[in-house]
Formats: sequence, structure tokens, C-alpha cells
Amino acid sequence: MADTVAAGLGEEKETENEDKEREKQAGISKPKSEKSSSPSEVTETLGFYERKAVKQEKKRSLSDLSLLRFISAELTRGYFLEHNEAKYTERRERVYTCMRIPRELEKLMFFGFFLCLDAFLYVFTLLPLRVILALIRLLTLPCCGLNGTRLLQPAQVCDVLKGFIMVICYFMMHYVDYSMMYHLIRGQSVIKLYIIYNMLEVADRLFSSFGQDILDALYWTATEPKEKKRAHIGVIPHFFMAVLYVFLHAILIMVQATTLNVAFNSHNKSLLTIMMSNNFVEIKGSVFKKFEKNNLFQMSNSDIKERFTNYILLLIVCLRNMEQFSWNPDHLWVLFPDVCMVIASEITVDVVKHAFITKFNDITADVYSEYRASLAFDLVSSRQKNAYTDYSDSVSRRMGFIPLPLAVLLTRVVTSSVKVQGSLALVCALLFYLGMITLKVLNSIVLLGKSCLYVKEAKMEEKLFQNQPAATPGKQASKSKNKFSAPPGDPGDESLSASITSQPVHQSETPSPLLPNSNSDQFLTTPDAEEKDIAQDRSELKHRASKKDLLEIDRFTICGNRID
Repeated sequence: MADTVAAGLGEEKETENEDKEREKQAGISKPKSEKSSSPSEVTETLGFYERKAVKQEKKRSLSDLSLLRFISAELTRGYFLEHNEAKYTERRERVYTCMRIPRELEKLMFFGFFLCLDAFLYVFTLLPLRVILALIRLLTLPCCGLNGTRLLQPAQVCDVLKGFIMVICYFMMHYVDYSMMYHLIRGQSVIKLYIIYNMLEVADRLFSSFGQDILDALYWTATEPKEKKRAHIGVIPHFFMAVLYVFLHAILIMVQATTLNVAFNSHNKSLLTIMMSNNFVEIKGSVFKKFEKNNLFQMSNSDIKERFTNYILLLIVCLRNMEQFSWNPDHLWVLFPDVCMVIASEITVDVVKHAFITKFNDITADVYSEYRASLAFDLVSSRQKNAYTDYSDSVSRRMGFIPLPLAVLLTRVVTSSVKVQGSLALVCALLFYLGMITLKVLNSIVLLGKSCLYVKEAKMEEKLFQNQPAATPGKQASKSKNKFSAPPGDPGDESLSASITSQPVHQSETPSPLLPNSNSDQFLTTPDAEEKDIAQDRSELKHRASKKDLLEIDRFTICGNRID
């Protein structure tokens, strides 16, 4: 340090000597008053002193540099966040959005769970009664006379087909030995079971995608207007294809339930831990991808279906374990921590996944209320007089949840686990069935009321009364919005309730049923910067035609949408 100071002093002396020599050379060491100086000499003198002042300032600034001054500057320096107010406001809103996601997501999941429960209970409660009524009509029709009407209405034909599929697949499931399958899976290694479980999840999605198309093809083939030239292979081949699909899908779900049962009964719970960690791998595969509002809607529907299916699988596991322990209630408390752990991991993964997807793609938490309104619209529209599909089928297309295979498997497990013998057991079974019907009716009433409320909040009542069939999404569909208005009077509570409570009537004079219009520009469309202009050319119309309304998106259109 002393050497540095000495060197600095030596340099200062040298610079002072150089300045003195320059002053002597310029002849201005001590200017006298009696001497007259020319303008050039004055200018040169001023320039010399300016340079000298600059050098002295530099020397002073160099002398002020020290470690103590640097530390004091670091401790006392300041900054102003208000200079970038927009950036920090956006960051704060993202934090608030992430904090709102769990509440909004669980509200959607809660509503979707009861929608799936309603469609699932329908298979056990109202579907058998509707099948019995259709068969009674079919048997008594020769006595009453045809009178130029159909043998059965299209909805009754679909109900009878569903009933026959359920009965045939139930008896076919008796040839599958659950105990042998359990011991076969239990003998495999942990890693092999983990791979099998992942393969079963992929196969379940593929089966659901193709299976709903098979069932829809069967329903339409059996109810379409008959013409001379047939464009299909017939009802009977479609029926056998549907039976084969439901049977194979039920076996696949049984293998899933058996694998989960093996994980529950393993001593070290390693397989159960690995299976739950597989849920967190889902975060990696979805969070860092680009998502639009429509794609997030499809993922939300998939999560609702997956959560409901896991609850049914856990119910099957508990039933099988309770049967093995002679329905000892103490064993239920042994299974309870593992059940809670599986459910908690599923909820945590869904919350984290949706929170970061909305954060990375700048999607607000209010979008989940729009998703809920879209699901509610399906329920309300299925209760209309001009409804074109059953609600259970609508849930199947929207969420990928097909209740028939799951209902067949649950019926097989319950009948094999619970033995009904004696009159008292029959009375208990009858009371249980009446309780299921009561739960179904109560659930349907509450869901219908909530759905009407959500539809009114989203201002979607006018879509229920539009007379134009659903067209291709685009600007042409949005132009037709002005041509079709609500019927005279208040299109609110009175018209909505009247439309819901009316029973569907077959209209033979109209060539096609009246369908609610689903325009891509009226509600719940993914925002696009190009859509702000009213006058657009054909290229923009073609671009916007690729955008899907949420009301037109089912679970499996995600396969056709590329997510970068």
C-alpha cells in the first residue's frame, strides 16, 4: 500500500514539473500587467488552464477510489421500482392467479365429479327401468296396433341396446377369474408392474377414444332413417363390435384395479410409491408445453375423468380387500391412509400442473368458470325438448368417460364380493337400490339447478333457443347470430325451465332435429389478435375456422391439435 502511495506521489511531481515547463515554453509563467497579449495567446492560455483543471479533477477522482468508499456505496445505493410499474404489477397478478388456481380448479373438479357420478348412477338406476318400459312397449304394441308409428323411439332403441350390452358383458365377465389374475400379477417384479401400469393407462385412453366411436356408430345405425341404399354393414355387426369393446375395456380396467390392489397389499409399499411418483412425471410432460384455452379445457376434462375413475378403482380395491378379511371394519382403517395418500397426490399434481400451465401461458383463473359453464350447458341442453343426445353420451364425448365398461366391472365385483341370500338380504338389496335411485334423482335436481345458474351467469341462454343446426365454426356462423333471436317474452327462467321440463317428442315432419347452435365467435373462443378487425379477408376466415368453440370440443380432439 505504501509503495502505491509513493508511486502516486512521484507521478504527481512529474506532472507538476511538466506543467511548469509548458508554462515557461508558453511564456506565461507570471503575466505582467504592463505587457499586452494578442488574442491567440489569450485563447491558448485559456485552453491550457482548462486542460489543467480537467487533469486535476481526474487526479482528485482517482484519489477518492478506495475499498471503503465502494462498500459504503453498495450499502447506501438506491433504486425506484415505480420506474417499471407495469412489469411488477404483472408479476404480482401472476402470484395472485396461482393462489386462485386451487380454489377455481377444485370448484370445476367438484362440479365435474358429480356430472360423472350422475352419468354413472344412470346406468344402475334409470337405465334398467327405461329398458323395462321399452320392452313392455315392444311386447304390448301388437295388441295396441302400430297406427303408422315406430316400434320404438330412437332413445328407447339406444336404451335397449345399452341394456343388452351390459347383460351380455356381465355374463362374459364371469369367465374371467379375478383371483388367478391377482396372483399372476403379484408374482411379477416391481419394475415390470410399473411398466404394465403405464401401458394400461395409455391403453385405457386409446380404448376410450375408439370405443365411444363404436357406440355412437351402433346407436346411429340402429336409429337412422332407413333407405334402400345402405352405407353401413348392419346393426348386428355393430352390436357385436360394441359388445367386444365393452368386454375388453372392462378386462383392462380390471387389470388396472388388480395392479393397484397388489400395490396396496405389498409389504414395503414400494410399488404404491412408484405409482404415485408417476403422477409427478405428468407435470414434466405438460407444464412446459404451449397451451391455449381450448387445450386446457381438454386437459381439465381428462383430469376430471381420471380422478373419478381412480375413485372407482379405489372402491374396487377396498371391496376386494374387505371380502378377503371377512368384512372386518378394522382392516378398513388399515387401508384408509394409503387411500388418502393416493387421493392427496392426485389433487396435488393437478393443482401444481394447472397453476404453472396458466402461469406460463398467461391464462387467467376465470377461465375455469367458463369451462364449468360449458359443462353445465351440456346438461341443460340434454334436458331440452329438441335434445339430440343423451346426457351420459354427452359426458362420454366431452370427458372421455364411458360408464358402461366401468359399470360392468363394478357389478361383477360387487356380486362376487357380496352374497345375497335369504329374504332379509333381498330386502336390503332392494332398499339399497331405492337409495341409489334417490341419490341419482337428488343429484340430478341439484346439478340441473346449478347448471341453469351457471348458464345464466355466462349469458348462454340464447344458444338454447337458436333454431339453426351447428355449423362449421367461423365468421359465417357468427353472422347468423343476428338472424336468430330468443322467442318472444323473457328467455330467462320461464322459457329455460319450460324447455328443460318438456319431454322430447319425435318430429316426423321436419327432416332434421333442431339443434342448439354452437358458434365459435359468440362465447368461449380462444382470443386471437387477428380477430379484432371486423372486416377480414378469406385467408383470415380460413385461419379462424380452425379455432374450436369450447362447446364443440370433446376429450379426444386434443389428438388433432398440435401443442408446440
